[in-house]
Amino acid sequence: MSEKILVVDDEHDIADLLEVYLQNENYTIYKYYSAKEALACIESNEIDLAILDIMLPDINGFSICQKIREKHTYPIIMLTAKDEETDKITGLTLGADDYVTKPFRPLELIARVKAKLRRYNKYALSQKQDVPATMLSYKKLSLNTQTYECVLDFGNWNS
Repeated sequence: MSEKILVVDDEHDIADLLEVYLQNENYTIYKYYSAKEALACIESNEIDLAILDIMLPDINGFSICQKIREKHTYPIIMLTAKDEETDKITGLTLGADDYVTKPFRPLELIARVKAKLRRYNKYALSQKQDVPATMLSYKKLSLNTQTYECVLDFGNWNS
């Protein structure tokens, strides 16, 4: 199953370029040029990562980021021409996981996407309640690798 990536950028050339690069890596892409369409997508689809522009014609990317963080924990990468330190701090404070300024190198952005998804899939998804606990046992010692709870059975110690 390929991961689903939301791309929101009002610059059609950039959004289309990202779509091509990400599809070449076998990701499923939800591409939008406006925030309202993207917000509807977020409500109706499972997303694994979002790439958001800040300066959109209807709603800014900071607002989309906040809206995502109300319900979701998947990674968010801000991709924007706004390169002021305060903009970067604002984006990261509102819940973005990374901040990339335009112009950007597409292959570097793809590497960042892969890194964020790798970390998200390894750590965040393993914390979900519906994932069964994995138990490791050795003699009288049991370890739950999800909760890190360790139990030592003193019951029949000499057997």
